[in-house]
Amino acid sequence: MAEAGLSAVETWVFDLDNTLYPATCNLFPQIDVRMRRFIADRLGLGLDEAFALQKRYYREFGTTLRGLMLVHGLEPSEYLAYVHDIDHSVLEPCPRLQAALARLPGRKLIFTNGSERHAEAVLDRLGLARQFAAIFDVAAAGYVPKPQPETYALLCDRHAVDPRRAAMVEDLQRNLEPAFRLGMKTVWVRHSDHPDAAYAALEDGDLSHVDYITDDLAGWLATAVG
Repeated sequence: MAEAGLSAVETWVFDLDNTLYPATCNLFPQIDVRMRRFIADRLGLGLDEAFALQKRYYREFGTTLRGLMLVHGLEPSEYLAYVHDIDHSVLEPCPRLQAALARLPGRKLIFTNGSERHAEAVLDRLGLARQFAAIFDVAAAGYVPKPQPETYALLCDRHAVDPRRAAMVEDLQRNLEPAFRLGMKTVWVRHSDHPDAAYAALEDGDLSHVDYITDDLAGWLATAVG
């Protein structure tokens, strides 16, 4: 049976990392390690100091990159190329997700705090590249990441998204709040087995801006819209 309130959705906005693939696969941890190494090398810090700074900037600025840009004047292209130079072969296509997305009516977009190149590599590996009309990455956002509200407005303007006829799917519930305020339906892909111990603490709190919660995106999408 279709979920009430989703039949009017014309545009589906999907986060990428830990949303379209399981958080337990060894992909994002690779990025995490490379961020730490980049900071250590660039700022002359030990790995423990670099890790602490990485996580502090993530909490304060939305992404580690944004903190490095604002505090240290970092030029982003070198950083993005370095941290996304990872082994994407750990990803496995999910036929259930492929089928659910293919059946999902409406336009589908990627909205990521990562780079377009990384998004393309992930989608290619998952066999999902043909499902998405466009990728709105951190460069398209002017390096102002989710959950900054102006970035959501820019996404809507750039891709002619009517937020009242859109839905957003994310693994980080706090990134859904600006979408909800714009009028989008919101879907939180919650990970009870997330490998990052900080995930649970970061995701605690008010969920009044979350319309739907699932731990099985493919299964939820298969029944969300009749």
